[in-house]
Amino acid sequence: MCRLFGMTAAPRRVKATFWLLDAADSLERQSVTNPDGTGLGTFTRDGSPRVEKQPLAAFEDRPFAAEAKHRESTTFLAHVRHASTGARTVPNTHPFTQYGRIFAHNGVIENLPRLDEQLGSYRDLVSGDTDSERFFALITQQIVAHDGDVTAGLTSAVRWVADQLPIFAINLILTTATELWALRYPGAHDLFVLERPAGHHLEHAGSGGTVRVRSADLTDAPTVIVASERMDDDPRWHNLAPGELLHVDAGLRTERTVILTRPPTHPLSLSDLDAGAAASQQSH
Repeated sequence: MCRLFGMTAAPRRVKATFWLLDAADSLERQSVTNPDGTGLGTFTRDGSPRVEKQPLAAFEDRPFAAEAKHRESTTFLAHVRHASTGARTVPNTHPFTQYGRIFAHNGVIENLPRLDEQLGSYRDLVSGDTDSERFFALITQQIVAHDGDVTAGLTSAVRWVADQLPIFAINLILTTATELWALRYPGAHDLFVLERPAGHHLEHAGSGGTVRVRSADLTDAPTVIVASERMDDDPRWHNLAPGELLHVDAGLRTERTVILTRPPTHPLSLSDLDAGAAASQQSH
């Protein structure tokens, strides 16, 4: 299953060291988890997005997988991909960037020709084949339609997809240089949140070893973290409710709004998906 990880320490810039894949030497172990790509999104000092990604599993790209990524940013977005739509290529690897924002998604959206029709000229933003990048383009389109209001545009896009397209899940994280949004919908996958006060050295690791983060910088800085799995035993981790949108602003203030209170109009189950898509949506 794809792994999402987002973190914000805004307005502070902090350094974090990331391991985006398990660097164990066992090829047998890697063949079981079989990630199809890994990426990290951060922002430079001038607020420009920077995305580093590879469409390969750890055992196929050892330097990238084993190298500790030292990056400084106010917000971070990491993703480990198990492909459901689109080949293993750089354009199909998360995260994606559009209009100065960074985005990653875990789920399955079908009827992509209908989505392409809705995108119109915004289809030109899509360089790969994935449902995720198209979904991001729809969010971008709707943000523009709502005069740059990210929350309103994201809400509009999510509601349209829930109404119009067959979906299994559309869990997402979207970041700017100073803000973070996260959505869990409908409820097929978890998406956990931790509001972490200052006072502790940050060291988190997903249970599968797929995403790890460490930062001494954050000992005296509060953070908000969003992840597909609880990454330590802190009792403050809590799951977003189905349909709940989290917004963390530039001052680390959080707002939660349930933007969808009903199931999708065209829900998909695992049995509705092809073998590849179904495998991508199951825990390993």
